[in-house]
Amino acid sequence: MARIVRTILAAGAAPLALAGCMGAGAAVPSASTPITQQEAQMGAQYHPQLIAQFGGAMSGPHAAYIEQVGKNIAVQSGLGNARESFTVSLLNSPVHNAFAVPGGYIYTTRQLVTLMNNEAELAAVLGHEVGHVAARHSQRRQQAAQRNSVFGMLGAIGSSILFGNSEIGQLGQRLAMGGAQFFTLKFSRKQELEADDLGIQYLSRAGYDRRAMGTVLASLAAQNTLDARLQGRNASVPEWASTHPDPASRVQGALAKAGAAAGGVTNRDTFLSRIDGLLYGDDPAQGIIDGSRFIHPDLRLSFTAPQGFYMVNGTSAVSINGQGAQAQMKLAPYSGNLETYVRQQFTALGGQNSTLAPAQMERTTVNGLPAAYGIARVNNGNSQVDVVVFAYEFARDRAFHFTAIAPAGRAAVFNPMFQSMSRISQAEAGAVVPKRLQVVTVQRGDTVASLARRMAYPSAQEERFRVLNALGSRDGLVPGQTVKLVVRAR
Repeated sequence: MARIVRTILAAGAAPLALAGCMGAGAAVPSASTPITQQEAQMGAQYHPQLIAQFGGAMSGPHAAYIEQVGKNIAVQSGLGNARESFTVSLLNSPVHNAFAVPGGYIYTTRQLVTLMNNEAELAAVLGHEVGHVAARHSQRRQQAAQRNSVFGMLGAIGSSILFGNSEIGQLGQRLAMGGAQFFTLKFSRKQELEADDLGIQYLSRAGYDRRAMGTVLASLAAQNTLDARLQGRNASVPEWASTHPDPASRVQGALAKAGAAAGGVTNRDTFLSRIDGLLYGDDPAQGIIDGSRFIHPDLRLSFTAPQGFYMVNGTSAVSINGQGAQAQMKLAPYSGNLETYVRQQFTALGGQNSTLAPAQMERTTVNGLPAAYGIARVNNGNSQVDVVVFAYEFARDRAFHFTAIAPAGRAAVFNPMFQSMSRISQAEAGAVVPKRLQVVTVQRGDTVASLARRMAYPSAQEERFRVLNALGSRDGLVPGQTVKLVVRAR
């Protein structure tokens, strides 16, 4: 929940997720029309909003390196004749994502970079995103984008899966607004594979190992499977509800297109040395997810997700997702009256012309915090759903709230979460320490098991270590090899 930024993007900004749709492809154009003035203006308009929505752009040596590699691969596309034609940003986000917008603006999150194992994989990811822009995939969807905001488009995808195309679909759409983890457009299978193909072409032109597209997709698939297991959900969770949809079905296709011969450079040692020390996971300044608990040391608050639900920390909201129900925790302007605040959230959720309002309103106290909540029942085709807004006053000018949607009669699944909201002490806030990537050299006697024990996690240490380093279940280590660890910053 980074900086509590409330950014709603207008039509036209078309983020292009690396881990999007999968499936059969088609012929790939070999050249690209250069960036037009209109595209450059569009990118410049939405660039600040995208930066804000994803926790801000990072600076320093890590960001400079990402920018260098990104510009080097982008010029292979023919979109621009000079490296200065492109803007490449490293985003302070804990989700695995990459995207681009027209005008030469390319983005990757730091979390996705930590999953990579060489420079060729970084170039592959950024090349894939440039491929979306070169093929004008977002423009092909411009008509839909003009009818809906980016979040609205995606929310419609999510709500139609959860609740069907109905009145509550619009509520689910608005609930999705603001969650950075939902910030992807669902490209067609053809478009995703076309971007893969273009990215492989760019790798070849730049002298990189063409197989890097397949290996980075394999790492992303392995991470997705591990995350699903650790969160207690099925790895085949619908794409709209995942921050990094499973790209497993694209791996073999990418490897086949790259060819059997390795060839080209990977620059593994250079890459690992340049990303050493990169922030990993949640930034404490944006709040952290610790198992089923969310803690924000700066805002001094904490809550616990219901059993069987998983959380994703977005820029303007924390999303809580489970089977058939979803919720978000966020902040909104507060004038000092909790009941008014709750009603305002119903109005915002229902839309400008909506009459959505709570059928009942209750005042209570939760762990010493003044609180209020309202419930509304909404028709959903042949069934109904309950919408709950539960708000808490932290100060005379500050309130936070949950918005939850669940099938009628089942909103009580969120009651333990509603009752878990609390202030945390200064000591608890001070105990929140960030994690960082540490690159180490394997010494004689080191094993996967011994190094994995240094990972800053209480469980699944070896599994996390293997996925982080693209090691198979039977792969071992050799002295002199460089590997990544996740450790607590000191």
